[in-house]
Amino acid sequence: MRSRPMLWVTTALLALVSATACGATADKKDAADTGTDGKPATGLRLMVPNTAGGGYDTTARVAAKVMDDAKIATGVQVFNLPGAGGTVGLQRTVNEKGNGKLAMQMGLGVVGATYTSKSKATLTQTTPLAKLIEEAGAIVVPKNSPYKTIQDLVAAWKANPKKLAVGGGSSPGGPDHLLPMQLAQAVGIDPKDVNFVSYDGGGELLPALLGSKIAFGASGFGEFLDQVESGQVRVLAVTSEQPIEALKDVPTLKSAGIDLVFTNWRGIVAPPEISDADKKVWIDALTKMRDSKEWKAELDKRGWTDAFLTGDEFGAFLTEQDKRVADVLTKLGLTS
Repeated sequence: MRSRPMLWVTTALLALVSATACGATADKKDAADTGTDGKPATGLRLMVPNTAGGGYDTTARVAAKVMDDAKIATGVQVFNLPGAGGTVGLQRTVNEKGNGKLAMQMGLGVVGATYTSKSKATLTQTTPLAKLIEEAGAIVVPKNSPYKTIQDLVAAWKANPKKLAVGGGSSPGGPDHLLPMQLAQAVGIDPKDVNFVSYDGGGELLPALLGSKIAFGASGFGEFLDQVESGQVRVLAVTSEQPIEALKDVPTLKSAGIDLVFTNWRGIVAPPEISDADKKVWIDALTKMRDSKEWKAELDKRGWTDAFLTGDEFGAFLTEQDKRVADVLTKLGLTS
């Protein structure tokens, strides 16, 4: 197993952008506007390292809209650079050394991908800006699924774990992979017997679920809210400690008799060696965003939990959580 820091979830455990959208490393003179004198920051770009429609994409686009609506930062460009579970975007971020205009939306999914794909770029090379939110996971089936309850699904899964395919919007080692693996372990299934199908973000996972290409999906519950409301999918259980307000009638795994709580998180990092001034622009903008009524409304609407940390505190969080990810992957037999 590689010995380098990894990230960890807080509990028991992308349409391609054109070459011109990626841009070249900014000149020092082209650094982001500091937003002084009460003026909004300008020139910021936020990369999403997987396909459009997933959790990272939603979080980044909501953040950009809130900053624009609240006049915190104007014209924040959000673009997608998918590939290899997020490590294509991560490599781009690391290559953009000193570019204070660029940041990347990320979370455990990118970390797991660096672990399993043996990426040369690592999150320890980036500049931590802010941890934004936490979100519970969900076990979801298409509307025509024969499984009406989590108990129905678990019974069928235990009877033939290799037959029931479970899909997730992250690479092996990411949250959508760790969730079903830990769920399998909790109900007495060997994680090595799980038939896991990896998709590059929720934007790819959802069509597979709707088309019944998989028996069930495991991902952040917020990625399915529109489809739940329209009756296209059913959530059998959520992975939070307490019921989710947006899904009042859905049981938690614990209330269904399964001893597992699982929470994912998302944050933002910048390239290495950005200036203190550029780092301050980003952290100030994200802090103002977090404190805005517009952001609070989005948290309520999407069922996200505020988990805000910035700069060194976020960096310490990443470092402290890293070892736990490596440990759980080893314990589950998911690393060599």
